[in-house]
Amino acid sequence: MPKRSEEMLVDLWMSLLLVWITCVPCVSMTPIVGQSKSTQTGGSAAEASGPAEGQRLLSRAKRGWVWNQMFVLEEFSGPDPILVGRLHTDLDVGGKNIKYVLAGEGAGTIFAINELTGDIHAMKRLDREEKAEYTLTAQVVNADTDEPLEPPSEFIIKVQDINDNPPQFNEGPYRAAVPEMSAVGTPVTRVTATDADDPVYGNSAKLVYSILEGQPYFSVEPNSGTIKIALHGMDREMREEYLVVIQAKDMGGHMGGLSGTTTVTVTLMDINDNPPKFSKSLYEFVIPEDLPVGKMGGKVKANDRDIGENSKSTYSIIEGDDQGMFEIVTDGQTQEGILRLKKPIDYESKRSYTLRVEATNVRSEPSSGGPFKDTATVKVVVEDSDEPPVFLKPVYVLEVNENAPVNTVIGAVTARDPDSTGSLVRYFIDRHTDLERQFNINVDDGKITLAKPLDRETDMWHNITVTATEVRNHSQISRAIVAIRVMDINDNAPEFATEYEAFLCENGKPGQVIQTVSAVDKDDPIQGHYFDYRLVPEMLNNPNFTIKNNQGDQILSICPMPLQFHLQPARVSQTLQRKGSCSREPRWLSFVYDD
Repeated sequence: MPKRSEEMLVDLWMSLLLVWITCVPCVSMTPIVGQSKSTQTGGSAAEASGPAEGQRLLSRAKRGWVWNQMFVLEEFSGPDPILVGRLHTDLDVGGKNIKYVLAGEGAGTIFAINELTGDIHAMKRLDREEKAEYTLTAQVVNADTDEPLEPPSEFIIKVQDINDNPPQFNEGPYRAAVPEMSAVGTPVTRVTATDADDPVYGNSAKLVYSILEGQPYFSVEPNSGTIKIALHGMDREMREEYLVVIQAKDMGGHMGGLSGTTTVTVTLMDINDNPPKFSKSLYEFVIPEDLPVGKMGGKVKANDRDIGENSKSTYSIIEGDDQGMFEIVTDGQTQEGILRLKKPIDYESKRSYTLRVEATNVRSEPSSGGPFKDTATVKVVVEDSDEPPVFLKPVYVLEVNENAPVNTVIGAVTARDPDSTGSLVRYFIDRHTDLERQFNINVDDGKITLAKPLDRETDMWHNITVTATEVRNHSQISRAIVAIRVMDINDNAPEFATEYEAFLCENGKPGQVIQTVSAVDKDDPIQGHYFDYRLVPEMLNNPNFTIKNNQGDQILSICPMPLQFHLQPARVSQTLQRKGSCSREPRWLSFVYDD
C-alpha cells in the first residue's frame, strides 16, 4: 500500500477509535431490547422491588447482555491489540467472583477477551475480503468453579470494509472492431471492472469509467463502460488501428479512490469507400503479329485503397475494339487486367489499335449510388514478324490423264511472303508423301510435272505435300496439300466376270436359255459400260445357237439335241466347245464381244 494511503488509513483509524471509546460506555449502560439470543437464569434485586412511582416500566433482557453485533475495521495494524467492544452482564455487580468466557470462530487466536472486564480485542490484522464476519459465543461462569452462571449467548463480529482494493479488469486487454466512417455515438465495445470491496457499504466499490488515452476518437460511458465513436469520418485508409486506455476508479470517482486501467485495441473495418484507380492514364504495348491467340499481350492495374473483396475489380474494353480482336480478363491473384488476343493480328493489315479500358469494383456499398469505376487508354502497336510464306490455297486439286507422257505439266501451286519486305519463295515436294517420286516441282514457279507414267487402275489418287520456303530465311516454311486425280482412258479390254460351263439336255427346246454371261472392264465408268456380244465368225453360220443382247446378255439355243459348252474367258474372244450336236459330232464354237 502506498505511504500516503497508509497515513490516511492511520488517521481514519484514530478517529474511529476515538469515537468508539467515547460511545462504548454509554452504549454498554443501555440494554438493547429484543436482540438477546439467550435468557438470564436469575433475576436482580431491582426486579424484586418493582418500578418506582412515576417511572415507566422498562423491558430489560433477562440475561443482561447489551450487544447484538460488533464491528472491527479491516487492515488496521498497530502496536497494541485493537479493542473491538466490551461484554457486560447484570451479574457483574458488587464483588461477585465471575469471569467472561469466549468461544467460537477465532476465539483465543484472532479474538481475546479480558476475563474480568469483558473487553474483546482483535489480536491480528483482519481482511474483510478474506472473511467478512465471525460468529462467537459469550458466557459468564463462576471464576472459582467454572460453573456457568448463564446460558451461552451468540453474537457476531463484522469486519468493517475500508477501500483497500483497486478495480480490476479481469477480461482485458480487449480487442474490438467497428466499420470505418461510423457515425458519432456508434458503440464499439464494453469494458467491465470489478472491485473486491464491499458493494453495500459506502462507495468503496462504486466505479466510474473514464478514458485516459484515445481521445478525441473515442469516448466511454462513465457508469456502463461502453466505448463509443466520438469523431466523425474516421477513415481506415488514413489510420486502421487505435489504442484506447480506460480507467475505472472507485469511491464514485472522487479524490482518494483507487483505480485500475485496461487497454482496448480498436480496429477500423474496411468498407468500399474508395474507387479503383489506374496507375497510368495511358498504357502502350508492342505486340508481335505472330503472337498466338489467347496469349497475353500486356497487363494493366487499377489500384484500390480498400482491402479484401472491397478492393477487387473487373476489367472490360468499352471502346476501340469493333472487330473483337482483344479481350481483357482479371487475374484473381494480382487483381491485374490481362490483355489477350481473341483473333490473329496482322502487321500488314493494321499496325496499331487504341482501346478504352474500364475497371469496375465487384462490390459496392448501398449508399454509394453504384459501383466505383475508372478508365484508361491502351495503345497496342503491332510489331512486324518474319512470317512464313502463305499459299493461295490450303489444298490444291489437280487432274492428269493416265496416258499423259512424262514431264507433262499437271498444274502449279503459288505462295507469297506476307511480310512487307517480300522475300522470294522456293518450292519443294515432301518426299515422304511421294516415295515413288512420281512427280517433280519447279523450285522457282511451283509447276508440278509428271516424273513417271501413271496407271489409273493402280492408283486413282496421289496426295503429296508441297513446301514453300523463304529464300532469306529457310526456317520460315509453309505447307500445302496437292491432291492429283488420274483421269481414265479406255486402255483395258472387257473380261468375263468368271469361267462359264453350260449344259443342255438332249430334249432342249428351241428358244431355251442355256447360259447368261456378263463381262467387266477395269476402265471407267463403273456403272456406265455397255457390252456388245457376238459369236466368232466361224459360228455365224451355225444354225444351232444364237446370242441375244439384253439385260442379262443371254445365249439362246435353238438346237433340239443335248449340248454342253465350256466358256473360257479371254482378252479378245471366247471359244465355245460343243460336246454334242444334232449330228452328234464334237464341234468348237467361238464368239467375240466388244465394249
